[in-house]
Amino acid sequence: MAVALLASIDVVAASNVSAGLGSRGDVSVPTWLYAITGGGVIGASGLMSMLVTDRELLDSLHGKRVEFGVPNGLGALVSLAGGVIGVLALIGIVVVGFQGPQIGQVNAGVLLVFVGGRAGLTIVAYLVGNPWPAIDPWRHIASVLPTGYREYPERFGTWPAVGVLLVLIWLEVVLPVTSEPALLASLVLGYTAFTLAGAVAFGETDWFRHADPISVWYRYYGAVAPLQRTADGVALRPYGARLRDGDVFEDRSGVGFAILLVAELTFSGVIATEPGSDVVQSIVDAGIPSAIVYALFLPGLFGLFFGAYLLAARDSRERAQTFLSTRYLGYRFAGPLLAIAAGYHFAHYGGFLLSLFPTLTTVAQAPFSTLNPSQIVLPSWFGHVEALAILVGHVLAVWLAHGTAIDTFPGRVQAIRSQYPFILVMVAFTIASLWIISLPTISPV
Repeated sequence: MAVALLASIDVVAASNVSAGLGSRGDVSVPTWLYAITGGGVIGASGLMSMLVTDRELLDSLHGKRVEFGVPNGLGALVSLAGGVIGVLALIGIVVVGFQGPQIGQVNAGVLLVFVGGRAGLTIVAYLVGNPWPAIDPWRHIASVLPTGYREYPERFGTWPAVGVLLVLIWLEVVLPVTSEPALLASLVLGYTAFTLAGAVAFGETDWFRHADPISVWYRYYGAVAPLQRTADGVALRPYGARLRDGDVFEDRSGVGFAILLVAELTFSGVIATEPGSDVVQSIVDAGIPSAIVYALFLPGLFGLFFGAYLLAARDSRERAQTFLSTRYLGYRFAGPLLAIAAGYHFAHYGGFLLSLFPTLTTVAQAPFSTLNPSQIVLPSWFGHVEALAILVGHVLAVWLAHGTAIDTFPGRVQAIRSQYPFILVMVAFTIASLWIISLPTISPV
């Protein structure tokens, strides 16, 4: 029955958000040179960072912070205002989804979910600071409900969030969520019921910290940002410095979620390129529905990335000749993955946000009208901005991995040797990422 259900799904073109940006301008150099040069930049930056082995210098660079206290009254007011905005936005997405124009490009609910949330808020989270706790509508609703009837199993960690995010990404590809607003509204209602039921059962704090994928999504992207929440307010830190802290991840499941952030962007990019689409089409021609192909490809790619990272952690342990466990090294070196994810996310969705934000602001003023809103056409050179975002994310990741190694190992040579596997993985991923964004995009199968 499950196979029959998958086979009956009408797989349409994936959303522009899932598949990455629309058509990109051609690069002015050969693709192979474009990608390999980027990989060389990452390798060179890794070698250069290894020349900086002064712990005090690294601590002075990463440890700077300016803290700002927030009065309790102001914090409560911001939380109340954010909650009202979030709940009203949730209601608006559902109402406009069912009652508004059934054209995705002019439906305020569709644009708010993908342009506002998937692209805009995520970019704000890693460039400025995580805004989601202040506006999370589901958490604000859960705060007034009786919760905590069962204890959240500690062994689950963040794996439920990983599993649900995999399902959400798959649904985004196989269902016409951007062309059928009513379908998107139905899915939002279903997600609302799911996450509120989880919060009621396991408690607001544990559920939204570990099991709700949207909350975990913004929390991890927000760890890259310069503004970080503290017990008394907020702290301004050097960009990415939070990723060097040892408490970003609590267990291997958190590392898995960070790897999924990178894997899902690669997946979304690959299926919207001609080579990726050709491979999927050849499998579909052999009689396997594309929904099943994507259901296998996405977790398979995630497993490949996760396995490669674990192998790098094991190789790092062997090269450093340390008694520290592979599991521990996996936790410590996972922070830079979020810098890579942030750079790759901007490469995919920075242009998407810029081109469709005017559309969002226009239709939001008249959500029940069928308008013909304007859309910015990005210049061809914006493709180089995408490439630069990937390179900046990887260079930052290399630098943070170096700082983490210096923190973790007492010997300088030991710290340097431990970085080799991770830098090799970063170089390989940089080449693959630049190659993907250099290709013209098409609608997935």
